[in-house]
Amino acid sequence: MLPHAATRSRAPRSNVPGVMDRLVWIDCEMTGLDLGKDALIEIAALVTDAELNVLGDGVDIVIHADDEVLASMPEVVMEMHAKSGLTEEVRASAVTLEEAEAAVLAYIKEWVPDPRTAPLAGNSIATDRGFIARDMPALDAHLHYRMVDVSSIKELCRRWYPRIYYAQPGKGLAHRALADIVESIRELAYYRRTAFVPQPGPTTEQAQAVAADLLKNVK
Repeated sequence: MLPHAATRSRAPRSNVPGVMDRLVWIDCEMTGLDLGKDALIEIAALVTDAELNVLGDGVDIVIHADDEVLASMPEVVMEMHAKSGLTEEVRASAVTLEEAEAAVLAYIKEWVPDPRTAPLAGNSIATDRGFIARDMPALDAHLHYRMVDVSSIKELCRRWYPRIYYAQPGKGLAHRALADIVESIRELAYYRRTAFVPQPGPTTEQAQAVAADLLKNVK
């Protein structure tokens, strides 16, 4: 870790108020999880401020893949993407990886103009980062090397705050990039209001009330 970290130059600090507190949320859909053979077929991004308010409209881009690539998907992934409609959208898309990277990076730079200042955030985000690093190196280089993984907070709550864990807001399991990001942001907002508070923390009823409040505007 030290040799790798030592090679990183210090990023310039922006004068825009609050810009250093922003988070870049990205979710990817792939044909599988194998970096050696699977393809990145959808990417979505949202930037939030320190209060988890979304900035701008975000981006959600479906990337073209050939039928040969789609046919190589594991059965469970094939069924998942067929059910969500992603497979047909991938076939119909004419967007290349390079075009998708440019669009995502343009949106992020509106809100995070300086490189290596905003962490990447999401659920189990290391998997997504692997595909981003492989296929979108300019985007990867703009992101801070640190990551905010909501799944890590989930695992800690399961061990230390089981009431909070079991009362968390449900997920739609849409398996589409933008929907997954929205759910990740909502999940972190839930933990902020229930786990990141003075001890002894909320009762089960209070945690359930927070979850219900966060879900009330979900369509």
